[in-house]
Amino acid sequence: RNFEHLIPDAPELIHDFLVNEKDASCKRNAFMMLIHADQDRALDYLSTCIDQVQTFGDILQLVIVELIYKVCHANPSERARFIRCIYNLLQSSSPAVKYEAAGTLVTLSSAPTAIKAAAQCYIDLIIKESDNNVKLIVLDRLIELKEHPSHERVLQDLVMDILRVLSTPDLEVRKKTLQLALDLVSSRNVEELVIVLKKEVIKTNNVTEHEDTDKYRQLLVRTLHSCSVRFPDMAANVIPVLMEFLSDNNEAAAADVLEFVREAIQRFDNLRPLIVEKMLEVFHAIKSVKIYRGALWILGEYCSTKEDIQSVMTEVRRSLGEIPIVESEIKKEAGELKPEEEVSVGPAQKLVTEMGTYATQSALSSSRPAKKEEDRPPLRGFLLDGDFFVAASLATTLTKIALRYVALVQEKKKQNSFLAEAMLLMATILHLGRSSLPKKPITDDDVDRISLCLKVLSECSPLMNDIFNKECRQSLSHMLSAKLEEEKLSQKKESEKRNVTVQPDDPISFMQLTAKNEMSSKEDQFQLSLLAAMGNTQRKEAADPLASKLNKVVTQLTGFSDPVYAEAYVHVNQYDIVLDVLVVNQTSDTLQNCTLELATLGDLKLVEKPSPLTLAPHDFANIKANVKVASTENGIIFGNIVYDVSGAASDRNCVVLSDIHIDIMDYIQPASCTDAEFRQMWAEFEWENKVTVNTNIVDLNEYLQHILKSTNMKCLTPEKALSGYCGFMAANLYARSIFGEDALANVSIEKPIHLGPEAPVTGHIRIRAKSQGMALSLGDKINLSQKKTSL
Repeated sequence: RNFEHLIPDAPELIHDFLVNEKDASCKRNAFMMLIHADQDRALDYLSTCIDQVQTFGDILQLVIVELIYKVCHANPSERARFIRCIYNLLQSSSPAVKYEAAGTLVTLSSAPTAIKAAAQCYIDLIIKESDNNVKLIVLDRLIELKEHPSHERVLQDLVMDILRVLSTPDLEVRKKTLQLALDLVSSRNVEELVIVLKKEVIKTNNVTEHEDTDKYRQLLVRTLHSCSVRFPDMAANVIPVLMEFLSDNNEAAAADVLEFVREAIQRFDNLRPLIVEKMLEVFHAIKSVKIYRGALWILGEYCSTKEDIQSVMTEVRRSLGEIPIVESEIKKEAGELKPEEEVSVGPAQKLVTEMGTYATQSALSSSRPAKKEEDRPPLRGFLLDGDFFVAASLATTLTKIALRYVALVQEKKKQNSFLAEAMLLMATILHLGRSSLPKKPITDDDVDRISLCLKVLSECSPLMNDIFNKECRQSLSHMLSAKLEEEKLSQKKESEKRNVTVQPDDPISFMQLTAKNEMSSKEDQFQLSLLAAMGNTQRKEAADPLASKLNKVVTQLTGFSDPVYAEAYVHVNQYDIVLDVLVVNQTSDTLQNCTLELATLGDLKLVEKPSPLTLAPHDFANIKANVKVASTENGIIFGNIVYDVSGAASDRNCVVLSDIHIDIMDYIQPASCTDAEFRQMWAEFEWENKVTVNTNIVDLNEYLQHILKSTNMKCLTPEKALSGYCGFMAANLYARSIFGEDALANVSIEKPIHLGPEAPVTGHIRIRAKSQGMALSLGDKINLSQKKTSL
C-alpha cells in the first residue's frame, strides 16, 4: 500500500486476490487495502459479496457502513444497490455496527419496511445492552423516529416490542419508554398496552428490593390514567386493579390512583356503581390520612342509593370505633390498669446515709403496658393523633349522605334516626377535640366547619341541600374541564410543531428526473432530505466540523506578548468537555517538553494528561484535552503551560493560562412535572437560594420571559393564570439537567405602582435543588442575567 504509485495494477491484483482467497482474515485485510487504493473497485467487489458482509470484522463492517453512506450521499442512484448490504449488517454481532447500520438505513430509505427494521434493531439494542447510557441514547433515536409523521404509523405497530424495555430496572429508561408508548398508543393497540401495564402494576405490589419501585408504580398509574382518559372504554378494565393500591404504604402512588378514580367517577356515569363498590371494599384498609380524606369525599359525593349510603355509614362507624370516643377511651385507659401489674419492685439500691452507714431502699415503680396503636381503627387513630382536618371532611360527607337519605326515604322515623346518628358522630368528635386525649387540640376552623354541618342537618333547608349536593360536583366538573382543555391545547401545540409545513408555491424536486450532470448541484437538497428522514432538520450545521468551529467563540488563554501563545475552542458535549487548544511558539528557540497542565474546580475531572510536545521556532501544534462532567454546577478549568528551552541552563519556564468558566446552562433543559410532584420536590429538597430581583425591566410578563430564556427553565403556571394585568405575579419554574437533577424556582414579583409607570420590577426568586452546587450556580446565573441589555 505504501508503494502503490509504483504498481499501476495494484487495485486489480488486490481484487483478483479477494476473489480467489478463502481465508477470512486475509480477505478482510485485502478489502481494507482495496478501499484505500480504489474505492470504485471496492464497491464493485462489495456488490458481489453482500451476503458475506456478516463474516467481516467489526471494524471493517463499520467502514463499510460509512462508505455506503458517503457513496449514497454523493450519488443517490446507488442506494438501491447497497440497501440490502445495510439490511444484512443489521444482523451483525457488534452493537456498534447495528446502531450505525440502523441510523444509515433510516437516512437511505423512508420505506415502512426500512423504518420497521431500523426500529426493531434499536429495540433489540436497548434490551440487550447493559449500559443505561446506551439505552437512553438509543431510546432518543427511537423518539426522533416518532417525531416524523410518516414514521409514527410504523412505530405504532411496534408498541408491544417497545414495552419489552420495561424489564430494565433503571427509572429514567422506564420513564422514557412509557412516554414513548403513550405517544404511540392508538385504538388498535390500546387494549394490549393496558394489559401489559396492568401486569407491570401487579408486579410492583409488595416489591421492596429496589428503591425506585414506588416511583415506577406512580409512572404506571399515570400512564394508565392517560390511556383511560383518551380511551374511555379501557377505564372499566383498569379501575378495579388500581383501586387495590389505595391502601398502599406509598402515599404518592395512592394519591395518583385517587386522582384517577375521582376523574373517572365524574366522567363515566356507567362506572359509578363499580367504583363505589370497590371503594367500599378497600376503605377500611387505607393507611394514609390524605387518601382517607379523598376517599371520604368520593363516597359522600357519589353514593346515590339507599344501600350505598347505609354502607358508607357502616364503614364510618367501623373506622371510628366505639362511641362516644372520650368515654370509651377513658374506660380503656382505666381498664388496662390491673392491680398485679400496677406495682412492681425494682432492684435493691444501696444508699449512704449522713452518718456514713449503708442503707437499703427498694424502689416501687408503676408500670403501664404500652397501648397498641395498631389496634385502633384508622379514623380513630387519625383523630387521636390530632389530625382533625379529616374530621371536617367526615362532617361534610355525613351531611351530604344524610341530606340525600332524607330525600330518598319517606319514613320520618328512619330519617330522624339517620340524622341523629350523623349528628352524634360530629358531636363526639367535637367533644374529643376539646378534651386532653388527642396529641393536638382541634383547630377553630375545623370546629366551625363541623358546627356548620350540625346546623345544616338540624334545619335541612333546600338551599343547603343544593349547595352540598350540586355545587360541589359542579366545581369538580369545571376543574376537570379546564384541565382537559389545557391538555388538548398542549397536544395541539406539539402536533403543530411536528407537522411539516409546505407552502402552495414550493417547487417539487423529483430525484429520478434529475440529470446526472445536475446531481452535484442537488447535493445540499439531498442532504436536507436525509435530515428530514431522520426527523431532524437542524443537523446540517453540526455535521460540518468547519461550520461548527466557526460558530464557536475562541477562548484566549494567554497574552499576545507571552513566549507561548494559547487559545482554545471549548466543545461542550452531553457528558464531557473537549478542549481543542492551539499552542504557538512565538520565540526563536526550540521548546522541549512543552506540556499543557490542567486542573479543575467543581465537579469536573480531567480524563487524561496531555502528552508533552517539542515545538520548533515559531511552530504551532494542537492539543486536545477531555474533561468529564459529573453533575450540574458551574465549573472552572485552569492551568499553565510549562516548557524547557533547548540549550538553556535555566529551570523550566511557565506560562499561566486564563481560567475557562463552564456555564451551567449547557446542561440544563426545560422540563415539565405535575403540581403534586412540584410541591413534593419543593418540600423534600434541602438547598434553597433566594435571589433578590434587581433589573431594569418594567413589565412583569417581560421579566418572566427574560428569566425563562436566561435559565432554560419552563414555566409550569398556565398561561390563563398569568394573563391579564395586576400589580403582582407568582409563577413556578422547573428544569431538569442531563444528569437527572431537578431544579425548581418560584418567581414572586410585583410592580411598585406608587413609584410611577417606569419603575422596575421588584421581588424575589427562590431556587430549590437537591444539591448545593446546582442551587448556587443557578442563582449566580440569574443574578448575572437579570438586567436586559440594550443593543
